[in-house]
Order: sequence, then C-alpha cells, then structure tokens
Amino acid sequence: MQASLLALAGMGAAVMLSGCASIVTGTTQRINVSTPPTTGAVCTLASTEGRWTLTSPGSVTVSKSKNDIRVDCAKSGWQEGSGIIPSGCQGWTLGNLLIGGLLGIAIDAMTGAMHQYPSNFQVPMQPAAPPVAAPPEAPVPGSPKDNQAPGS
Repeated sequence: MQASLLALAGMGAAVMLSGCASIVTGTTQRINVSTPPTTGAVCTLASTEGRWTLTSPGSVTVSKSKNDIRVDCAKSGWQEGSGIIPSGCQGWTLGNLLIGGLLGIAIDAMTGAMHQYPSNFQVPMQPAAPPVAAPPEAPVPGSPKDNQAPGS
C-alpha cells in the first residue's frame, strides 16, 4: 500500500513538473533596448510571435520563441539602426528532461518557455551626415561677371 502511494506521488510530481520552464520562467520575457549614443529613437521589435514598439531607452515584454527578434530603430537626424536579438536555449532545459521527461520538454518547446533572449540589447546609431552644400557656380565665359576686372 505504501509503495503504491509513493508511486502515485512520484507520477503526480512528474506530471506537475512537466513543462517546468513554463511554470518557472513563463512564456514571456522583458527586454531592455538602448540606442547609444542617443535616446528617443522609436524601435520596433518583430518576430513570428508578434510586433512590439518602444522609445529608447525602454523595455518591452515579448513572447518567447525559438526565433530571433529583429529590431529596427529610427530617429530624425540619425541613420536608422537595426539588429537581431538572438534566441537561446535556457541552460537548465536538460534538467527538465530528467525531471519532466519528454512531456516537459515538449510543453516547454511548444510554449517557447525553454528559450530566452538577452535581457539587455543595444542598437548603435550614427548621426546622419549633414547635407553637402552645392559648390558655387563657375562663371559662364562671355557673361558680364566674366568680363569684370579683378578687384572691381
């Protein structure tokens, strides 16, 4: 009888721990984005999971997935900046395999919970080049300006 209770408790724990990353870290993550050396750039983050917008420096909560996130930032007077926030696998996913088994890994993979992004990401931006002034026009031969004596 006691052995049966222990077996049931063990199976119950395995089922409860299945999808451990889903429970412990969740399926979303907050990412901070900055645009050195400037601030106030409007940044759009996009992945297969959705689109998010922020003003730098700022943070946004994204849905986790195995896919990278593309970041595009724009600000008047600055060149556009872009980057890719890489998706990585959380280090303790192997432990989840041992505790939660294949069911735990499958749940975490489907929900994206086994993945993570860097919590801070920079999109370097450069000032836009100033407009180039047009060179002065050369005088047309035979024009009144061309016939003037120097210093007159």
